[in-house]
Amino acid sequence: MRIGFLFNHEAAHQIAHGLPIARAIARRRPDIDLPIFVARGVAEAEAHRLGGGLSIVPLRPESPAAAWGTRLSGGSIPLDRISRLARNRDAFAALDVLVVPEKTSLMLKSRFGLKDLRMVHTRHGAGDRAVGFDKASGHFDLVLLSGPKIRDRLDAAGLLKPDGYAMVGYPKFDLADDTPPASLFDNGRPTVLYNPHPAPGLSSWYQMGPAILDYFARSKDFNLIFAPHVMLFAKRFNIALSPLSLGRVGRVERRHRDLPHMLIDEGSRASIDMTYTRAADIYLGDASSQVYEFLSHPRPCVFVDPRRTAWQGNPDFAHWEAGPVVHDIASLDTALHDAMARPRAFRDAQRRIFAYSFDLDGRPSAERAADAILERFG
Repeated sequence: MRIGFLFNHEAAHQIAHGLPIARAIARRRPDIDLPIFVARGVAEAEAHRLGGGLSIVPLRPESPAAAWGTRLSGGSIPLDRISRLARNRDAFAALDVLVVPEKTSLMLKSRFGLKDLRMVHTRHGAGDRAVGFDKASGHFDLVLLSGPKIRDRLDAAGLLKPDGYAMVGYPKFDLADDTPPASLFDNGRPTVLYNPHPAPGLSSWYQMGPAILDYFARSKDFNLIFAPHVMLFAKRFNIALSPLSLGRVGRVERRHRDLPHMLIDEGSRASIDMTYTRAADIYLGDASSQVYEFLSHPRPCVFVDPRRTAWQGNPDFAHWEAGPVVHDIASLDTALHDAMARPRAFRDAQRRIFAYSFDLDGRPSAERAADAILERFG
């Protein structure tokens, strides 16, 4: 029996959603061959850090033409990932099952001839964006669900097979410990985590991000951790399909980098391993699923919507029920100070949407996921 795990992404943010499951399978079934295929670079380093002795197999690199095309597009067209799928096809063809955290890998079935390869989707994150519930989500043999929200939305879209899903919780949470988070500042101020998403049609960064950094640069009341989604600054341009949008990313100005009450992190390990979601007092964001990781310990949230979206009742914005939605710097200032004055104002809503997003029953989520895979295929 050969069960492979694939992390075909140049960034490391998807590793924690799958590696704990592979480790749990290895503990249960040492007779199973478990190659961990991973893109070279930071993702490979993270896989070695979390792998616990698993067999980490660097993917054969993309073709020079694909690498050139990806660079030419500013990183907005992932020709490199598609090329790596094609160039490693033989390794995947030797597997019985392939476990992935994303959907591009379905091209192995649709474009690269591996129609009989059984595929498991771990998903990555438990967010609300529409792209997480598109038709591709229904093409896996088994989908691992973090909670009833994901089940209900996939079911409403007609994307759940009767024997093709399992409720397992959130394996990334297994990696957290109970140690109190480290203090990142020593000035006694409350700390805000600003965590914008890269999708131009949903993110607050492109229209308000620099102004938000200016606000905190002037602030005498708050510290700021600016740790956007790890892919925001990975490209010169970001493109998203849902909604269709293209945005030039820009850069963080020097004046924002040298202030003692502001921490700027454009994509280190701390931006993906819950260091900041555990350390902050207030979450400030827009569309990133990291808000749900923050809400594992309920605290105030504020959401930035420069487009004045009609979001109420739209499941794509369910996380905005966890705090006030602001549209400009003046309302941001009011919301942040109100959050400190009334930190429990949205606590009931936060607990409700967290419980709907995560089915956590006391067992490690990775063990539940491993059992689901082995029961289905092993």
